Amino acid sequence: MPSLRSILWILTTQWRAQAFGYAGDPNARTPQLDALAALSQNYLAAITPHPFGPFARAAILTGVPSPQNGISHYFDSLPRSAQTAAHYFRARGYGAAAYIGKWHLSRRDPDAPLVGEAHARAIVPPEDRGGFDYWEGFESGFLLNDPWLHGDGHAEPTRFPGYQSDVLAQRAQRWIESAGTSAPWFCVLSLEAPHPPYAASAAGVVAPTPEQLILSSNVPRGGPVEAQARRELSGYYAQIEATDRAIGRLLSSLAPDIRVVFTSVHGDMHGAHGLFRKGWPHEESIRVPLLIRDPDLTPARIATPVSLLHLRELSLDPSAIPAGPVHCSMPSVVELPLQCDRVWRAVRTADRKWVFTGDDEPWLGFDLAADPGETKNWALG
Repeated sequence: MPSLRSILWILTTQWRAQAFGYAGDPNARTPQLDALAALSQNYLAAITPHPFGPFARAAILTGVPSPQNGISHYFDSLPRSAQTAAHYFRARGYGAAAYIGKWHLSRRDPDAPLVGEAHARAIVPPEDRGGFDYWEGFESGFLLNDPWLHGDGHAEPTRFPGYQSDVLAQRAQRWIESAGTSAPWFCVLSLEAPHPPYAASAAGVVAPTPEQLILSSNVPRGGPVEAQARRELSGYYAQIEATDRAIGRLLSSLAPDIRVVFTSVHGDMHGAHGLFRKGWPHEESIRVPLLIRDPDLTPARIATPVSLLHLRELSLDPSAIPAGPVHCSMPSVVELPLQCDRVWRAVRTADRKWVFTGDDEPWLGFDLAADPGETKNWALG
């Protein structure tokens, strides 16, 4: 097992595994993360346990899938008794545990607008902050510019000017510098980007024009799906470039002995199969980036499927990949526009995927080796 080192998790939102220069996406400008990938264990088949924010965050933090961890529905809050990554790492010799950024696991008003200050300024009580020693963040709100932060250091929400990824990366750098080196620490930097609203400005990055984007072959052409995909991907890739820069600045400030873990809680369909957003069992929604940089390890590309349900164990030992297939599910239907319309569970191996409805009826089946775009559904015969 690698030596005990301070660990930084960088969690993004809706950043699908395909959307990087190192993954071959011609639209993605990600030089900082491309450089990180070249130095990392690159898990090519990393899968989210649930392709929807609260379900996935709860599972990643606790190592327990939803709904068993207490998150059954979109507006559920994480139980105060939950044992999170903060407890996990402290029990294994780590000192302070910090969480900075988007939480999305506390109580919020289901009747308030999802985008805007109502949720962005909602107070997360100290007892709802997952047991972290230091917590500075926001519940949700999707304000990609000038975010409101509260927690340690400011009991009331305080507005911080700037692009959200820049602000949060700077706050994480500030905490890391204050943590010192007397004991290994654990820190989560939770970023909202790249997330709707995709038209939000992105730290001055000039978005590619919709017409110049190269779309995946499984995006239907010539109609409203293609038009929406091009329009939204234009902003999506601008956010990706801006967030790549913010992460790069943070990484350049770190001591070389810090173990860096980069991933995303889920992906985004962006028109693939005529679908949008998350919650769907297709690769664009469930497959996520996962990079672990450790100075003790030789960089490698790992094809074995892994689940972010085991991110805590992998962060201690990147070779600790459980045997067997990985599982993914949607525990409940989220009544929001464009999201998946049914409960399902999926089983994925290195080259096969089976998806079943909530009634355990076959829904989808794909040979991922022969058909990576998932265009031929076995379940239809």
